[in-house]
Amino acid sequence: MKMRTLGSTDIQASVVGLGTWAMGGWMWGGHDDDNSIAAIHESLDRGINLIDTAPAYGLGRSEELVGRAIEGRRDEVILATKCGMTWHDDSKGNFFVEEDGQPINRYLGPESIEYELEQSLKRLRTDYIDLYITHWQDPTTPIEATMTKLLELKAAGKIRAIGISNASESDLNEYLKYGPVDAIQECYSAIDRGIETTLLPICKTNNVSCLSYSSMALGLLSGRMTPTRQFEGDDQRKSNPRFSVENRKKVADFFAEIEPLCSQYHTTPGQLIIAWTLQQPGITYALCGARNPSQASENARAGDVELSAADCEHIDAARARYLSDIDG
Repeated sequence: MKMRTLGSTDIQASVVGLGTWAMGGWMWGGHDDDNSIAAIHESLDRGINLIDTAPAYGLGRSEELVGRAIEGRRDEVILATKCGMTWHDDSKGNFFVEEDGQPINRYLGPESIEYELEQSLKRLRTDYIDLYITHWQDPTTPIEATMTKLLELKAAGKIRAIGISNASESDLNEYLKYGPVDAIQECYSAIDRGIETTLLPICKTNNVSCLSYSSMALGLLSGRMTPTRQFEGDDQRKSNPRFSVENRKKVADFFAEIEPLCSQYHTTPGQLIIAWTLQQPGITYALCGARNPSQASENARAGDVELSAADCEHIDAARARYLSDIDG
């Protein structure tokens, strides 16, 4: 497993990270706690040390599972979690409604960040967070106030690095006025490449790492998303136009074209996509979801695959033919 340095810190994190949104259950058609914990253990055993979670993933469920799974192994983990999506104060502006009708607010006030951090530390069974990320940006709180609190928590040893997510260019530049931002976490995949011309140039200038989320586009690029796949319960993909049968056929054609590369590198299609993602300029880490040990093991294998420049270009060409018009 390859490691890379996180921002301007001395933190060494695995290039493949474990994303735990699906472990929270909400929007993913349910959950299986035992399988989730086994997936975390398998990830650690296979060399993945970067684990990403958030309070909003199942109203604390994902953090609690991560906390249970890493107990006794905390020193093996680069732990990332988030703040800014809250449900403890209904006076703040509503952002969306999560499971069981629970309103979720978007708020990054200093007092709220401090409260959220303490709750996360309890659920995660630790006394510090390696990378603390503002989950969604809050238009009601000045970034200066948010960043001042984050720098205070860093100075106190509660967090080791600062990150932001779902941010604009102006957001990132404003954060950087007040101190170092070590990472952004943004949607990026073979069909989501917008940040290449917006955020990534700023990151390059300021030594900011990038964690890509939805690296396999919610599973669309996993290589297992057949045109006949059915989605159950509250699985968000059930109503997502990106997962239309027509689009899934395009994805199948894309993978058929690059299948010889899978044979050449002894990878699955999903592993090939993760490896391609990690070789795109500016992408430091690829976060990949897993809900069982088999998925975790497969993702980890991509962390030591090195594609040639010519093969990356071949994948780019196939992507342009089959995936360029997939949106939603």
